[in-house]
Amino acid sequence: MLIWALAAALVWLSILLLPWRPWGTREQISAAAPGSAGGLAEVTALVPARNEALCITESLPRLAAQGDLARIILIDDESDDGTGNLARGLGIHQLTVLAGQRPPSGWSGKLWALEQGLREVETRYVLLMDADIALAPGILDALLGKLERENRDLVSVMASLSMQHWFEKLLIPPFIYFFKMLYPFALANGKTRWIAAAAGGCILLRTDTLRGLGGFAALRDALIDDCTLARAVKQRGGQTWLGLSRDVAAARPYDSVSSIWNMVARTAFTQLRYSTPLLLLCTALLVLTFLVPVLGLFVPGSGVRLAAAFGCLAMMGSYLPVLRFYDRSWWWAATLPLAASLYLAMTWTSAIRYFRGERSRWKNRSYDR
Repeated sequence: MLIWALAAALVWLSILLLPWRPWGTREQISAAAPGSAGGLAEVTALVPARNEALCITESLPRLAAQGDLARIILIDDESDDGTGNLARGLGIHQLTVLAGQRPPSGWSGKLWALEQGLREVETRYVLLMDADIALAPGILDALLGKLERENRDLVSVMASLSMQHWFEKLLIPPFIYFFKMLYPFALANGKTRWIAAAAGGCILLRTDTLRGLGGFAALRDALIDDCTLARAVKQRGGQTWLGLSRDVAAARPYDSVSSIWNMVARTAFTQLRYSTPLLLLCTALLVLTFLVPVLGLFVPGSGVRLAAAFGCLAMMGSYLPVLRFYDRSWWWAATLPLAASLYLAMTWTSAIRYFRGERSRWKNRSYDR
């Protein structure tokens, strides 16, 4: 146990000393003064929407309030809850509602909806926004300013998710934390092509860049479409940026643990490339780094307990920046091992579903192996 506790402590020390600080929150963006960037008339927003009646009446008016966008195109992806009619009834003059067609074989529903919307785009920039995302005034100006000022091809924001219920407070900040560990923002935002990431809820990019990839057809079957898009942009020599923001928020609450569970299980095994060896490696690493330090505190021997205590303190210390960013109390850091165990179980759920023949399921659509 001493060897395992020392190994865990060494891993956490290495993580804390990494120069790109995957646990940090330096990559942030806040709303600018509305109109400061100019050029919103050169932005077309594409909003794929499938059964989004609960969110669309909040997200679309906030999008329209960003300024004088050229167009807002909502692609009603075979909704049966009146999403399209609700959108039309909002009286947004830039809004066009397209009746989406059923996805052809080999396409994910979201990407097919976006491809239909892209055919209507005639502006220099295109905003890809999920139907449940609520934007604060001026954030689109800030994103456009960053894209132009830093000569980026794509900028995106990791939206702030609902954290009202206790299970959201337990599981949502770790979701951001683990994503940043897997895709360190500092590396993803650099010039290296071997790591790329984006957040699909809010992406602003150059239309020529997107069309140069071949449009959404280039990633038509991707389930993790945001990171796949960022990778395609970087592989063609483009530059991307991903950050956090309190001014981009998801309007959709998670009303149960199962809703978060299914959100993660939908793509967790995809993240591991459907690889059993990677699944086992991921399991071993999570057990070593998050569970061994906790177990070591209860093993006799001062050496084991000292190494385990260091591992626990380093682990919780690495989590504090995310907690501070989302205004969560520091004591939630003590729940990180529990959250890690639950995310490991979600990953295994994703793998088991895949082994049974289901690649993914989302909003009543199933994608088989």
